Amino acid sequence: MKNIGFILLALLTLSYQKNDNNRLADPINYLSGIKAELKKEWPNNRTINLVFHGHSVPAGFFKTPIVNTFDSYPFQVLKILKEQYPFAVINVINTSIGGENALSGEKRFESTVLIHQPDVLLIDYALNDRGIGLDQAANAWSKMIEKAIEKKIKVVLLTPSPDQAVNILDPNNELEKHASQIKALAKKYDVGLVDSYEEFRNKVIAGEPVSNYMSQVNHPNEKGHLLIANKIAAFFQ
Repeated sequence: MKNIGFILLALLTLSYQKNDNNRLADPINYLSGIKAELKKEWPNNRTINLVFHGHSVPAGFFKTPIVNTFDSYPFQVLKILKEQYPFAVINVINTSIGGENALSGEKRFESTVLIHQPDVLLIDYALNDRGIGLDQAANAWSKMIEKAIEKKIKVVLLTPSPDQAVNILDPNNELEKHASQIKALAKKYDVGLVDSYEEFRNKVIAGEPVSNYMSQVNHPNEKGHLLIANKIAAFFQ
């Protein structure tokens, strides 16, 4: 009977771990340590580095070649956080390069990203990863995530913002597949997820054309960037 009891306990434990691994990191608690640091006042506070790594969208490209840095979501996040944390010293460090995919971003990850000693790292490459395919994208994202976790950096993954040439309501489109893969990676590594794709899709489902949030076919406008920024800022509430 004791052996049966041990077997049942083991099965229950494995079942719990399996279910636990299928859950996303809780936005309320995932950055609790960072939020505690942001609340500290001088002389007990320190600089908090938020590093945004990705392609043209986080880099601030609107209608190419115009770059609206201060309307891009990294700086909209900074504005929101400074209103919430008036004593905090926050650096927004943008390592994004227009036109780049995750394969290229991973190759320079140690030399141009980890060198900044991020407290929080946000990765946004899926829009351009269609050119390298799901397998190469997953491999590159995994390498970056693992290197960051090894350095005890908090990681937040972003699903893609829209491309107006793609039907956002088609469940089988390429961006949807990359979004699903990113969600799976967030669950696998127990890191944060900002589902930008879902935010834009919900707007379309509600009856708004996605063009209301876009500056050109594949770059959000200020309103579109704010949608993403608000989802990121929710991790700091």
